[in-house]
Amino acid sequence: MTPIDVVDVMREAIWVLLKVASPIMLVALGVGLIVALFQALTQIQEMTLAFVPKILAIFLSLVVAFPFMISSLIELMEQISQRIAAL
Repeated sequence: MTPIDVVDVMREAIWVLLKVASPIMLVALGVGLIVALFQALTQIQEMTLAFVPKILAIFLSLVVAFPFMISSLIELMEQISQRIAAL
């Protein structure tokens, strides 16, 4: 395997990582923004109010996005396996 192949595999792995992690990160960002806006408007500064909705939203988004995430990871592993077998 040449260094160009290694860089190509790493680049593909980073893209898959971003593709897999982005739905969860965007949900956490959105819920955090909504909770922060709610806290600023109502002047409620309860620390648990920031964590509980975010944890629930992340869990629900994991349940919804899990098939997409696992298929992306399986596809990457199949590509890597094919490259190994081609050696």
